[in-house]
Amino acid sequence: MKKVLIAMAVVVLTLATTSCRETETKTETREVIVEKEVEATDDDGGILERTAKEVDKEVNEEINEEIDKIGNDD
Repeated sequence: MKKVLIAMAVVVLTLATTSCRETETKTETREVIVEKEVEATDDDGGILERTAKEVDKEVNEEINEEIDKIGNDD
């Protein structure tokens, strides 16, 4: 009789501990944006140098247009 009671107690404890566990798993998805840094070469220069080059380019184009408007005196 003792063996039956012990066996029943083990079964009850096993059922009690396994029935409380969650069977669902939660899946969490995260989106990560990775920015890649580009190494600047010696030719690129800093932001001021690049801006100055663009401004010089625009000024040179305007000067060339004015020279073309005036014409060549040769």
